[in-house]
Amino acid sequence: MTRPGTTDDAAPTPADSPWTLRDYALIADGERGALIDPRGGIAWLCAPAWHDGAVFSGLLGGPGRYSVRPADRWNVWGGYYEDGTLIRVSRWVTAGGIVSCREALAVPTDPRRVVLLRQIRAVRGDALVDVELDARAGYGQCPMTRVRHDGGTWRALTGSLQVRLTGAQDARPGPDGGLHARLRLPEGGTHDLVLELATEPQNAPLDPRSLWNATERWWKQVVPDCSDTAAPRDTRMAYAVLNGLTSTAGGMVAAATTSLPERADTGRDYDYRFAWVRDQCYAGIAVAAHGPHPLLDRAVRFVADRVLEDGIALRPAYTVDGGPLPPERRLPFVGYPGGGDRTGNRAGRQFQLDVFGEALQLFAAAARHGVLDTRAAEAAALAAEAVADRWTRPDAGLWELEDRWWTHSRLCCVVGLRDLSRELRTPASADWSRLADRILDATRSRCVHPGGHWQRADDDTGPEAALLLPLARGAVPRTDPSLSLTRSQVVRRLAADGYVYRFRHGDEPLGDAEGAFLLCGFTMALAAHAQGLHTEAARWFERTRSACGPTGLFAEEYDVAQRQLRGNVPQGFVHALLLECSARFGSAPDAFPSTGW
Repeated sequence: MTRPGTTDDAAPTPADSPWTLRDYALIADGERGALIDPRGGIAWLCAPAWHDGAVFSGLLGGPGRYSVRPADRWNVWGGYYEDGTLIRVSRWVTAGGIVSCREALAVPTDPRRVVLLRQIRAVRGDALVDVELDARAGYGQCPMTRVRHDGGTWRALTGSLQVRLTGAQDARPGPDGGLHARLRLPEGGTHDLVLELATEPQNAPLDPRSLWNATERWWKQVVPDCSDTAAPRDTRMAYAVLNGLTSTAGGMVAAATTSLPERADTGRDYDYRFAWVRDQCYAGIAVAAHGPHPLLDRAVRFVADRVLEDGIALRPAYTVDGGPLPPERRLPFVGYPGGGDRTGNRAGRQFQLDVFGEALQLFAAAARHGVLDTRAAEAAALAAEAVADRWTRPDAGLWELEDRWWTHSRLCCVVGLRDLSRELRTPASADWSRLADRILDATRSRCVHPGGHWQRADDDTGPEAALLLPLARGAVPRTDPSLSLTRSQVVRRLAADGYVYRFRHGDEPLGDAEGAFLLCGFTMALAAHAQGLHTEAARWFERTRSACGPTGLFAEEYDVAQRQLRGNVPQGFVHALLLECSARFGSAPDAFPSTGW
């Protein structure tokens, strides 16, 4: 039987036991991201792009490792992000002192080349630190070959990737084919390691000082101050995460990982290393609530390109460079405990009507800031035509389920058409407004429960937390009773202990089938705020904001009873909605009173 961390008899020793998801940190440069575990190991990194094969896959029990850790295994760990960046400082208190390791993916980035910076420091006392490198591209299928020492730099190949490592001159190849080194640092001393993985041979110097300086400058440029928001530091963190997940081509991956379970052994383990159009719109709309940040331009450009290329056949998700999603396939790993191990995603073949509505809202938000160019305006008109043509058809909806007449999908289109008709004064504006009214009337006649609240679908009377977002954004007037009644229904039937769940799974109690859905907690806060219930909005916001790990990263779901993250991390749209709430609640002095549960 194949052990965790092995693919054949020649594979390396098994991967380290995994940590709970809340303990992983992320460093990212937009083109790819690395998860760091508390032991100082790179548990996950795909290269050269998000959707390519993993070079370090220990997160799923696969081979490949790059670790920096104190030789003294008797230690406790901690760490933090430098404010407004994805520069991570890992920290260990050992029996003899304190050791830290500052880590980042170098930016500005190159899609063909990833550079991982690590700076070790003996904070208190002398430090003895072990370094191990065993890069294995293609999800562990390609061990390092042609390992050689060349003028202070180690070079190797792994699959089609060129490997360079500086700062480990005294390393020695081990029997597993990897490099091993032990570094000695005097108290106060620092030592830099630079690892490069590139698609072509590179000869430019890997100077750590210049790489760190450029990386620090880049983060200062891309993350705004956010002092005008309700939670400035967390909002800066949200900006950092969204920048880290967004490629130079404009596509933002939904999350950095694949196959992390939403609930143990349920089969709901998906690959999120792709750009969902809906998530991209959430991020752009959230940024627009704060100001015309470059992330808004990138979101508009990516979505506009997809709409113009595919029109009415717009897919829900693409690779970050706009390509089609690869088919699902299994990996030969044990997988994260309770989960599977798969790559690719079938969602790229679905019809999801709400995606067009979200795209319209994004284009309208850009128009409000005067940053909607001619090409994006053409895409907006094309998206509106697609809604007119397809709004009566069943679709897979936000949650990518079976095709039905989902209420959420239609209300999203109502919001998008109205926003667009207000912001783009064209001969078609009146038509868009009339179409919005027609969709709303038809949806109201089919999807409003006899009790006055909106229900999930025309044939499903159950509550649905996702409805709160289009209602908060103006699908109906804020004084419309259906908004208040729908929110009350969600509070009564889908909320517990201050957290919000998506919908009910049969007769199962909340929390049994899946965790609280953090996106829905923030949309509950937006809906309360839309009703003028600012104190209640603050409570929902703060409660949901607490559902992160020590690193400050959010997953898709939160296990309330066990206080654990569930699903892939970090989840981009959760950070986007935190940003939007913080921006909107911080816009008025009395909009975010100090309160608690």
